[in-house]
Amino acid sequence: MRSSIPASGTIDMTTPPDIDKPTAFIPPPPSRGLRLLSLLWNDKFAFMGAMFVLMIVLFAVFGPMLFGDVATKMNLRMRNLPPFSFEKGWLFILGADALGRSILARVMVAGQNTMAVATSAVVAAMIIGGTLGLLAGFIGSWFGNVVMRLADMIMSFPSLLIAMIVLYMLEPRVENLIIVLGITRMPIYMRTARAEVLEVRERLFVSAARVMGASNWRIVGRHIAPIVLPTLTTIAALDFAFVMLVESALSFLGIGIQPPDITWGLMVSQGKNYLQTAWWLSFFPGLAIMTTALSLNLLSNWVRIALDPVQRWRLEV
Repeated sequence: MRSSIPASGTIDMTTPPDIDKPTAFIPPPPSRGLRLLSLLWNDKFAFMGAMFVLMIVLFAVFGPMLFGDVATKMNLRMRNLPPFSFEKGWLFILGADALGRSILARVMVAGQNTMAVATSAVVAAMIIGGTLGLLAGFIGSWFGNVVMRLADMIMSFPSLLIAMIVLYMLEPRVENLIIVLGITRMPIYMRTARAEVLEVRERLFVSAARVMGASNWRIVGRHIAPIVLPTLTTIAALDFAFVMLVESALSFLGIGIQPPDITWGLMVSQGKNYLQTAWWLSFFPGLAIMTTALSLNLLSNWVRIALDPVQRWRLEV
């Protein structure tokens, strides 16, 4: 092989490079959103769950605006109308209730209240509980002990029992329901965030940030919180289904959201007296609860794998 270095040992830097030589084209990496969509497409069950949840969200957002009047309009001539009939229009494909109101329209409208209560309670519990857990793990000392004892005290009582007692003593309003469900779900975020912080705060990059003069607030918010957030997000996706089931149970027991507002659990409760003669009054809202909870569980399992660098390869093959 002939050397490109001349015998004098020096290289002529004035010689122009060979610009005619072709270079390989390197495509730009896909954006983060496209990569997440690709990972979601690789998990078909999670993809179907995400599509169903998206459909429920669209119904919850636009359903009351489009079908709010139909959901409350009574027509006793169509009382307990059987499902799967187009004689009265497509809005009555799922039948009608005891007052002649469209079951399909009421399911779409009720989804807004159910999803709003579950979303508000989970987001509030994740923000407040996660923040307390971050501070408890990073600060430690007496503050960490107080936060953990508070979490133990809340977890010592069943969440459904606490909600029943508080809502029985107070007025069963939407605000009270969100507060009660949010408080009962806080401990899981507090304990998880604290456990994560206790391990992360001993890593080298945290020590390096402290040596560089970063304040404690900057270390927690800039370096530790982004690592803990994916774990809390995974728990929130799974917890969303549980909170939705608890809200439906409270509405079924009559201490949740009260008429004229409607939820899926309240619809199941109103149809329980007609199970032998008009089973569809409780079946379709119960089916909405079951399929939404199942879809959220499938989606939370995908989130756990997609946000974990160690297990992400399972979605890339």
